[in-house]
Amino acid sequence: MRLENKVVIVTASTRGIGLACAKRLAKEGAIVYMGARNVERAQEIADTLNHDGCKVKVVYNDATIKESYKEMVEEVTKNEGKIDVLVNNFGTSNPKKDLDIKTTEYDEFITTIDLNLSSVFLASQAVIPHMAANGGGSIINISSIGGICPDISQIAYGTSKASINYLTKLIAAQCARNNIRCNAVLPGMTATDAVNQNLTEGFKEFFLKHTPIKRMGTPEEIAGTVLYFASDDSAYTTGQIIDVSGGFGLPTPVYGDMIELKNRR
Repeated sequence: MRLENKVVIVTASTRGIGLACAKRLAKEGAIVYMGARNVERAQEIADTLNHDGCKVKVVYNDATIKESYKEMVEEVTKNEGKIDVLVNNFGTSNPKKDLDIKTTEYDEFITTIDLNLSSVFLASQAVIPHMAANGGGSIINISSIGGICPDISQIAYGTSKASINYLTKLIAAQCARNNIRCNAVLPGMTATDAVNQNLTEGFKEFFLKHTPIKRMGTPEEIAGTVLYFASDDSAYTTGQIIDVSGGFGLPTPVYGDMIELKNRR
């Protein structure tokens, strides 16, 4: 129960990594608010978790409506009197339109960056005064391994995640005096519905060829690192960009080909 009586917001938390984070933090004793656009769906999930002894509530948040971030924070603060942890999990991309520098349309590029970066900036900006008044807190940004490893596609998504990594460090540096920590978790290829729906088996096989731990990660494994940053176990850790990617990008770029060559010998 490392988060007993802590008040937590997790955005975009009705599925995938966000849902895994909400579950894990709730099971550690936190009062978790699921920030969601589909309130009915979120409430169904909350009811199930509460039946198992968790404390999960729902708060409306729509990434396309910028005012909803401040409204979300104000509602939770009004209900609970404080916010201890914010998990900025929202992220979006359209792989069919978010391509390379030559073919991606400007509007697609800017819209993706705006949504992804604003989700972190606005939620953090709204919550920081409340955390400061309460003696501190932890902001955890869900970024991506794509924010540090350039790809041949998804130029907008990668750019937005790289920006989030830098914003994480800025928030950490600017808010440390208020005992507010800010860290980022960078998932690699993770077994979520979004990955399974948008990526072909061929692409997944190629990606994992260059992942030393030869499998996709699970949302629960990402949530484990989020728990570390949410808890007092990381009380002296801030401004860190931690990839949870099975070692993707760690060895030589020709790692996968070298492994195959070695296995043939």
